[in-house]
Amino acid sequence: MKALKIAIIVASLFVNGQLAATQTTGLLTETVDPQLQRALEALVEKQGLATAVKKKQIALALVIATDPAKPRLAELNGHSMMYAASLPKIAILLGAAVAIEDGRLELDKELHKDLNDMIRHSCNACATRVLEIVGRQNLIDILQSPEYRFYDGDGAGGLWVGKDYGPGSAYQRDPLAGLSHGATAFQAARFFYELQAGTLVSPQQSSMMLEVLSKPGIKHKFVKGLEGYPDVEIYRKSGTWRTYHSDSALVRYQGHTYIMVALANSPEGSKWLEMLAAPLHELAISESSKD
Repeated sequence: MKALKIAIIVASLFVNGQLAATQTTGLLTETVDPQLQRALEALVEKQGLATAVKKKQIALALVIATDPAKPRLAELNGHSMMYAASLPKIAILLGAAVAIEDGRLELDKELHKDLNDMIRHSCNACATRVLEIVGRQNLIDILQSPEYRFYDGDGAGGLWVGKDYGPGSAYQRDPLAGLSHGATAFQAARFFYELQAGTLVSPQQSSMMLEVLSKPGIKHKFVKGLEGYPDVEIYRKSGTWRTYHSDSALVRYQGHTYIMVALANSPEGSKWLEMLAAPLHELAISESSKD
């Protein structure tokens, strides 16, 4: 009965089969949970990262999403644009899903392999091939469109891809921070929230994207930090370039579901993310159990 109730509530948010971006953005923003926020701040303090937060060297978002109709959010620098390396490949995955849904692309074996390798193994050549067929400007238009609003040029930014994943210059940097591959922790978390709810593009395309994001091929950061939980399911995309380290994941564990995102700019960033994974997991499961 609980699953049916959730499905009915989520379905009621649809407009012509599509959950409006303004609704999901507002839903998450309005469900900032004071208790969860205090707990996240205490966790960061305990891990010795409070100064890094103050200096905006790290941004975090944590969403309890066991009940997708009642998400609970906590964030630190959640709306700060940061260079995110390969994490914004989730935006290319979104662009491919939109094109498939519209009938402009066919999910054949070749495309499916490129999507899997782009996400699971962070293949740069694969990302550039998919970006090419989706269309560089078309992807930017999708990210800024009223239907999706994953990048707000008049607000806090969001997900951005303005450069191929390879040599060469950026073809269009984001208007707010001038980044070639950028993200905010909040918008990355919102991406995974919509996937969990089955409302990103369509239920069918949400399922396709979740499958691609499963079975992480690179065992570092969040994945390494959660090795002590054998029953955990992780749907994930990370990023690494020089001092920039990022990770984003939808995690399912023993009936609980949560989303965690971290973006860091520090030589210690990868260690920070690995160190944070288990405490964030324990916090999320504890808070989810209260729902």
